[in-house]
Amino acid sequence: MKVSIVTPAYNCKSTIADCLESIKCQSVPCEHIVVDGASFDKTAQFVRSVSPLSRVISEPDNGIYDAMNKGIMLATGDIVGILNADDFYVDENVIEKVVQAFDNNPIDALIADLVYVRPDKLDKIVRYYSSANFALDKFESGWMPPHPTFFVKRKCYEQFGLYKTDYKIAADFELLARFMVKNHIIYHYLPEVIIKMRIGGASTKNIRSNLILNREIVRACAENDIKTNYFKVYSKYFTKLFQLVCRPK
Repeated sequence: MKVSIVTPAYNCKSTIADCLESIKCQSVPCEHIVVDGASFDKTAQFVRSVSPLSRVISEPDNGIYDAMNKGIMLATGDIVGILNADDFYVDENVIEKVVQAFDNNPIDALIADLVYVRPDKLDKIVRYYSSANFALDKFESGWMPPHPTFFVKRKCYEQFGLYKTDYKIAADFELLARFMVKNHIIYHYLPEVIIKMRIGGASTKNIRSNLILNREIVRACAENDIKTNYFKVYSKYFTKLFQLVCRPK
């Protein structure tokens, strides 16, 4: 199976090198599409100079989810994954393991584990985000598998749609809810950490970001016939406390 990786990028010249290298060194080659939102720090030029096999699109967009959609529509792989510019695969065997999982199981999608690391010390784990205890009813509490570990057959995007760009922060939550709960795609859990993610994403910047996030989660649940309320959604923060102290085995 051919794998396509989509990387949305904007003014990330200082961090995207790790992402590019982690894709370039994979034991199974994959298509890499970088969608740059017309960065002013010359991100696109940098990608072209160090990763000539990557396909680079650089033009104004309507935010990160619009960039993801552009990349998905350009993808030619059977399987599509999203790897943000600040994130990177833990070793050169990640895509090989993903392909093996799809080959060996009758599945539409795969989820796995990731770790958050300090931007200034990439071997320092801050939080362990595992999919081991994930179940579909977790969406009611605003909890989803780590989005960067989500690999899905391209036909699912064609059948069930792309990311909704009128969401500011939680379009990834909405899409996973739509695919996994509303449309019952078959998924498989790979019990391994496959991605390192630098801390400091849009959903964790400040209190206002969290308010927007949780409001959009409630909206996403309503749109996908998932019964929830704000009390349930805010309860997810208790789970995050355990993620701060747990570590991969």
